[in-house]
Amino acid sequence: MNVILVLIGLAALVIGGEFLVRSSVALSFKLKISKMIIALTVVSFSTSAPELIVSLQAALEGFSDISLGNVVGSNIANIGLVLGVTSLISSIGIDKDFYRLNWPVMMLFSGLLYFMLKSGEVISALEGLVLLSCLFVYLFILVRKVRGKKSFTSEEVDEQLKEVSTFKIVVWLIIGGLGLYFGSDWLVQGSVEIAKTLGVSELVISVTMIAFGTSVPELAASLIAAFKGEKAISLGNLIGSNIFNIAAVLGITALVKPIALQTKSVLSVDIFWMIGFAVLILILALLPKRHTIGRYKGALILIPYLIFVVLALRS
Repeated sequence: MNVILVLIGLAALVIGGEFLVRSSVALSFKLKISKMIIALTVVSFSTSAPELIVSLQAALEGFSDISLGNVVGSNIANIGLVLGVTSLISSIGIDKDFYRLNWPVMMLFSGLLYFMLKSGEVISALEGLVLLSCLFVYLFILVRKVRGKKSFTSEEVDEQLKEVSTFKIVVWLIIGGLGLYFGSDWLVQGSVEIAKTLGVSELVISVTMIAFGTSVPELAASLIAAFKGEKAISLGNLIGSNIFNIAAVLGITALVKPIALQTKSVLSVDIFWMIGFAVLILILALLPKRHTIGRYKGALILIPYLIFVVLALRS
């Protein structure tokens, strides 16, 4: 029954997240917000909504391990699973912004997260505010950088959403909100009960099963595009997602309720896996064929992810 509850919760999160993205983009067009700003901010915030609601729900119910494990595990899955599997099918190019801005910022936020947990074993409301402030600085730099380019294109923003009626936007927002609310509740409840049944911690379930579930929509979309011979995924989008997960998800959650470190392995094991995957993609990006993540590099990313999952489930 708990497995079914988790699956229903994940399905509700996927549906809710999709409708929230559509309604947010359509509403942004109604408000005359530029496509560039929509792509860089509205879409990023919307796609992080499932992780945010799950982390908030878990924190409010006293399961801080799920809040932390959800973010750390999702960041690991974004690189190890989504990037690893997709690049086995279609090579992924790496642009200069990866080296100059996105990767350094991701490492900065990862380091901040480690320092905050190490120093007091809790992410306080003040530290949450610091994370959010740093995120807005990053977005400001990103927007200024993109504005300097002659043209801006984004496959994430559907131009057809300009024509959506206000009534439909409201309906989509309601569906999205209900899906996220009930999906997160069912997912957290089911995950906690499964952890008790299997005799493992909530952290193990969150860094493996929950993280995998929240990465499935992006993985599915990337695989479909790759098999069709289209642009499968942007490495910048994955890195951006990891940045938003730490800064926005944990930042907002900490503002609502401080996130306590309940299981020490988050700090001694899991966060180093997250940082390790970030270092790995930089190393692979510099190896021949440079500035490209191809099939053999994809395997070198996916294999460590599978090892991480097996070790986590056995711990």
